[in-house]
Amino acid sequence: MIKFQKYLKMRAMNPNSNSKLLSYLTLFGSMSTLICCALPALLVSLGLGAVLAGLASDVPGLIWASENKLLLFGFSGVMLAGNGFLIWKNRNAPCPLDPKLREACISGRRITKIVYFISLGLFLIGFGFAYVLPMI
Repeated sequence: MIKFQKYLKMRAMNPNSNSKLLSYLTLFGSMSTLICCALPALLVSLGLGAVLAGLASDVPGLIWASENKLLLFGFSGVMLAGNGFLIWKNRNAPCPLDPKLREACISGRRITKIVYFISLGLFLIGFGFAYVLPMI
């Protein structure tokens, strides 16, 4: 019980560590949507169907991701929404008074925002290839 209380105190002093972890999980989720849907469409549109067939035989998870793209996009969308909410919620959170810690806090927030917007861009590219382009 004492270890758990120490953990809670540590979490109260550093609220941004969950946000960083969620940012990187969101990035990997968005990358998976890009790999599942945008990469095969790009390879086929460039006339590299044989490369796609070889890739599908070497990476069987690619076929699973393509078959379950609704689940993949749903999970990534929930992760993006949760991460966006946490970034918005912590936008005015106080940083420590120590100049080194304050700079670390500010740069951490900046990196988190950059990773979030990269993730959002990758998600939108994958969404476009998976759902918008097939309708055109």
